[in-house]
This record gives sequence, structure tokens and C-alpha cells, in this order.
Amino acid sequence: MPYRAPVKDMLFNMQELAGLSSLNEIPEFADYDLETAQAVLEECAKFNEAVVAPLNWEGDKNPSSFKDGEVFTTPGFKDAFRQFVDGGWQGLQHPVEFGGQGLPKTIGAACGEMINSASISFALCPLLTDGAIEALLTAGSDEQKQIYLPKLIDGSCTGTMNLTEPQAGSDLAQVRTRAEPQADGSFRIFGTKIYITYGEHDMADNIVHLVLARVVGAPEGVKGISLFLVPKFHVNADGSNGARNDVHCVSIEHKMGIKASPTAVLQFGDKGGAVGQLIGEENRGLEYMFIMMNAARFGVGVQGIAVAERAYQKAAAFAQDRVQSRPVDGSVAGSAAIIHHPDVRRMLMTMRALTEGCRAMSSVAAAAFDAAHHHPDAETRKQNQAFYEFMVPLVKGYSTEMSLEVTNLGVQVHGGMGFIEETGAAQHYRDAKILTIYEGTTAIQANDLVGRKSSRDGGQLARAIAAQIESTEALLAGRDSLAAKAVLKRLSAARLAFLDVLTFIVANARSSPNAAYAGSVPYLMLAGNLVAGWQMARAMIAAEDLLAAGQDESFMKAKIATARFYAEHLLPRSSGLRDAIVEGADSVMALALDAF
Repeated sequence: MPYRAPVKDMLFNMQELAGLSSLNEIPEFADYDLETAQAVLEECAKFNEAVVAPLNWEGDKNPSSFKDGEVFTTPGFKDAFRQFVDGGWQGLQHPVEFGGQGLPKTIGAACGEMINSASISFALCPLLTDGAIEALLTAGSDEQKQIYLPKLIDGSCTGTMNLTEPQAGSDLAQVRTRAEPQADGSFRIFGTKIYITYGEHDMADNIVHLVLARVVGAPEGVKGISLFLVPKFHVNADGSNGARNDVHCVSIEHKMGIKASPTAVLQFGDKGGAVGQLIGEENRGLEYMFIMMNAARFGVGVQGIAVAERAYQKAAAFAQDRVQSRPVDGSVAGSAAIIHHPDVRRMLMTMRALTEGCRAMSSVAAAAFDAAHHHPDAETRKQNQAFYEFMVPLVKGYSTEMSLEVTNLGVQVHGGMGFIEETGAAQHYRDAKILTIYEGTTAIQANDLVGRKSSRDGGQLARAIAAQIESTEALLAGRDSLAAKAVLKRLSAARLAFLDVLTFIVANARSSPNAAYAGSVPYLMLAGNLVAGWQMARAMIAAEDLLAAGQDESFMKAKIATARFYAEHLLPRSSGLRDAIVEGADSVMALALDAF
């Protein structure tokens, strides 16, 4: 089935949940109204539906290949990438002064979902480049910005993030790549980096590697890590590519999914040392890299929503065509399309509700990012920054775990045909798995939520968000519809479960850390479920009002039905998670180590 971008749902979220109209308070975004957003999204949809989406299956069958130090991407990727950058999509959210378009993240996140639905493997190259741009904007020198930002935005150059080493996965304190200072102010970089997405490819003329390394003599641990800019080719004074730098791809990985995206092993310094430039100050590399990682983490959460949407569309189309068995209610005399069967409808509704809930959550988070970075009022910026930072582990952690459930259900809806690669359902399942791992595993997102986002301030921010949810409950209480009553009951119960867990986490994070962190991932899942359910409740309120005003009856009715399903079938998971966290911590650590 061809991919069709859910533009209408995206615009609904922007306008009704993310407060697109309030962007007019921000001078840079004064012109970005609903009409402008619609024009951008519709054009983005045309490009991704027609150019990128048809390459997704091709990329799985004919992935990137490696020969004699060179990487060759899937046929069609190079041309699609040139169309992507020529259309201005790489610079969508980046500053006009460097060739970007300066659009808000509220719009950019929706476009990001589209390209990832079209092909996660293709979209990973622009995603990592976005992160490199953000890091240079924050910590790069004026010269670095002038040389590299226009090239990253116009697609003549792409960016990578080099953290992981054979002995250092998520524990960056173990990084051993070294940087030796040179008399001219540059550094020679020596080391091996693994799992480097698009670390080598044929789609752009140059690649900018942002590399974590230790300056000789730096402190041990994360405090001694610096960030370096290491181009594949040196850049001449006139902007052209010069000599090849001493950084080389020695192999690419053979993977379970996202096969068209080349995952490289890079060797720095085989021939005297790769020449690199320090970004920012020495020993602040991890701080700068987290800028790139936070951008990437939000982007990976959007990838989860994107692959879930693609899987849902494929499953819904299959369910309407596949004829199997007589409906249990006798509504059709003989065998009928499987969409008539209640359990198939349950699976499809679960897929739809989870995807829409996470999309709504990410849209609201993107709007908070825009306000945090651009609103003229300092207090408003501060509040939105705190909210956005709380949301990042939810968008990344919950949305990606959600995508595994949705793509799994997509295979199940297809039955035996889902297990056959040619149907394409299995590709979404395989592609989704990496999303819970890279850019910080679900456990790392959960530890961040427990440590930095919940216990550090004694739960103050988390309780403030719960208070906002309670305000939505008050709005629901004033409504007479059956849907509003159902959503109110379940949303209130989920919020109370969340507060119980928050109290437990805050009380135990320092005194009994094993107890608190044993429930970290369930806590993340509870929080993500609650916040997504909250946004669906807000969506239902807006849809009821718009339906009463006579707007788009079929869409509004579908939104109300989906929100009610989320409340009645997904929010009740919160109570079970609450019990496991608060009452089950001891059993997590009860088994002796030698019994495993």
C-alpha cells in the first residue's frame, strides 16, 4: 500500500493542542499561521509520498554496500537526497543566515515524521545532520559556522555523531579516542568509532564527523572529554574540498533492520592522525554532544511515531481486503474482510490510538521547544524549557516502545502473510527495534526521567504537569457526553497512579536507589501513557466542540472514538504499572546473582 501522510491529523494537533496560533507572539514566527503550515505540510507530503516512500522496500532488499573503503547507498537514494536538499527540507528549521528557512519545530517535527514514515533508513542521514547543525550553532566558532553550516544545510556536506567505541557503549566515561594538540591550534585524532550512522556514503561531497575524544593529559571520566570537528575532506579557503583527511571506513554492519542506512566502523589516525578542530572549550565535549543527542532523541521518538503510522496504514488496508471467515455477529452471510472481526478491530484501534497519542504528545513538546528558544518573555522560556526537557525521554522512550507494539500488531493483523517478507509488514517490525536502543536505550531515558527530571527537584515539575492534567479533567467534568465521562474516569485514575509512583520515586531515589530504579522503565511507560492519554483527552474536547460547530464530521467523530478507545483500553495499563513499581521493587533484585 502506498504511504499517505496524515496531514489532517498533524494540522489538528498543531492548531488545537500545540497552540500554533500563539506562535504569532514570537517575532520570528509571526507569519507561520495554519495556512502556511498546511502549505508546507502538503508540499512535504507530496515529496515523501512520491520520491522517498517508494524506496523503502527497495532499501530493505538492496541495502548499502561496502567495497574498498567506499560505501554505496541503495539505488535511488542519491537522487532522492539531492531532491530533498534542493527542496530546502534539510534547512527547514535552521537559521536563514546560513541558508535555512527558520521554520518552527512545531512544523518541522511533522515534516520529520513524514520522511521517517517514507523511509527511516533514508531519513537517518538528515536527522544526524540536523544534530550536527544544532551542535555547531551552540558551540561552534564563528569560522566553523561560516564554513560548515551552509554546506550542511545545502546538502554538499552531511554530519555524523561519533560517540561509541568497541569498549565504550553507553558508558562514555570509557572513551579512549585521543586528541594530540598541534602547534597550529589543530589536533590529531587517533581511535576507532563504531555504529556511526552514515559515517561513509556517496550522497554528499563531504562528511563532517563530530567526534568525542580526550586531549592528552585530560582528566579521566566524562569530565575529560572534548568535542572535535573532523571533516572527511579538508575544506580549502575558497570553500572547495581539499585533501582527504585521515579518517576511513573499515567496514559497515549487517543489521536486523534499517538496512539501507550504512552503519560504519570509522578509523581515525591510521596514517599520522586525522586533523580535527576543537569545538567550544576543552573538556566540555559531553555537554556539547548532549545538544546533538537531545535533538536526535526527539527525532528518534518521531521515528517511532512514523514507523507506527506506516505499519497502521498497511495493516488497515490489508484488513479491508483480506477475506477470511464469517463475522461472529452474522452481519455478512459468508466469509468477509477481516476488518469485520472484533479482535482485528481491537488491534487496529490499538495501533491507531497509540500512534495518534504519541503524535499529539510530540507536537505539544515541539511547541514547547519553540517557546523555550524563541519566546520574548524570559519566564515563559524557562517554563517551556523545563516542560520540554521532561518530555524528551517520554517522546523518545514511550514512542519507540510504542512503535514495537504497533509494528508487532501490524504483523499479527496480516497473519501468516505478515511473516512473509514480501508483504512488507515485517520490515516495519525489524526497523522499529533499533529505535529503543540507539541515541540512548529506553533504560537510559528512564534513568534520566527518574534522576534528572523527577527526583532532583523533589518531583516539583512532574507534579506541576499532573496539575495541568487535572485542569483538563475539570473541563471533562463539565461535559455530558459518554466519551467525556469515560475519558475523565480513566485519565483521573492514571494521574493518581502516576502521583503514587512519583512519591515512591522521590522517596527512594537516594535512600534506596535499587528500589527506585528497578521501576524506572515502568515509570517511563506510565508517564508516557498518561501524557499521551492527556493529549488525546484534549483532542477529544476540541473535536467535540468542532463537531458541534459543523466542522469535518467524519474526522471529528473518528478523533472522539479514538480518544475514548485510548482512555478505556490503554490508560488502564497505568494502574498495573503503579502496582509493579510501588509494590514490586524488592522482587526485581531478589534472585541471587549466581542463580541467573
